[in-house]
Amino acid sequence: MVRIAVVEDSEQDRRELLDCLHRYEKEQKLKFSIKEFQDGEDIVTGYSADYDLLLMDIEMTFMNGMNAAEKIRELDKDVEIIFITNAPQYAIQGYKVNALDYMLKPISWFSFSESMGRALSRVKTSAREYITISLKGGKQKLDVAKICYVEVQDHLLIYHTTEGEYSTKGTMKDADSQFDSAKFFRCNRCYLVNLEYVENYVGSDVCVNGDVIQVSRSRRKPFLDALNEYLNEVGK
Repeated sequence: MVRIAVVEDSEQDRRELLDCLHRYEKEQKLKFSIKEFQDGEDIVTGYSADYDLLLMDIEMTFMNGMNAAEKIRELDKDVEIIFITNAPQYAIQGYKVNALDYMLKPISWFSFSESMGRALSRVKTSAREYITISLKGGKQKLDVAKICYVEVQDHLLIYHTTEGEYSTKGTMKDADSQFDSAKFFRCNRCYLVNLEYVENYVGSDVCVNGDVIQVSRSRRKPFLDALNEYLNEVGK
């Protein structure tokens, strides 16, 4: 199922977009989950980073689409964005937020279907596994493949990724439940390691993406077994 957000302040334009989406869904035998927003401010407030595609008007009353996209990109670098506008001069600004495309109003079926085809191709080819964590002011979508390890400090989970660190409230039990146990291993009570990023293992120390983490005595053999099994699977 493709998750789509429609952000449009004109009720008539929003209805037309929905009609196009339902027609495309029927003709291409797809299934869309669609959520409607009447302004950029509405989608940005408490943004939930679980959409595949945003269809967003640029000129809106409280927060225009460009400003909304800039704020969304702070939390979600992967969602595809197609801008909808009356004024073509706005389209060139889309590169700032890595927009995929733009459509001029009034929207023709041909331009809509062309843009949707490009967007859905990107969604399929870039299909990845994500988790979503809560941050102040919204939610952050994290690509599981870019998470090196998870650390717990008191009641705070720290996700160490190749793109930086992200913190949220939670316990190691919460983190354990988010990942495939064949790829992530709990090497002590405070660290959950992505085996993909293990660089070396000497004694009780494991180097994960440049950071040294201790493996507890009781977990040394299980850790080695898990690492060997993972490497064997990857090497097949």
